[in-house]
Amino acid sequence: MSIRGESFLAHVKERGEYATVEEADRVARVVLALLGAHLVGRVRAGLAARLPETYALILLNPLQAAEPLSPERFVRATAAWIEGATEKTALWDIGAVLSTAAAAAGDGLTREVLLQLPPGYDLLFGHPWPQPT
Repeated sequence: MSIRGESFLAHVKERGEYATVEEADRVARVVLALLGAHLVGRVRAGLAARLPETYALILLNPLQAAEPLSPERFVRATAAWIEGATEKTALWDIGAVLSTAAAAAGDGLTREVLLQLPPGYDLLFGHPWPQPT
């Protein structure tokens, strides 16, 4: 079952400590568009099914990525797309959106999402995985 739009934005707003819902919406749109470029198939469709329709459509119709971005490059790309953002604020924005998406997705689907992404995205989602020894 998907999370309602108002609830999704309320969580992003709270986690990101944004002053307005509009600011949370702007950040969510950028982060999910960039994320959608890195996910494929049933995993992307599964995550979209857990998000409000507006954000599901953004995730399903992403910008096209020429290659997977490392977590560091994902942060830089996010900063470039959010007016006035720095890498530090973009990292905060990403955490607010992706931790909310992970909560909506649940642990199983979040693991599947992370398996499609380069190593290190687990920290952006707020779900650190143990490092292999």
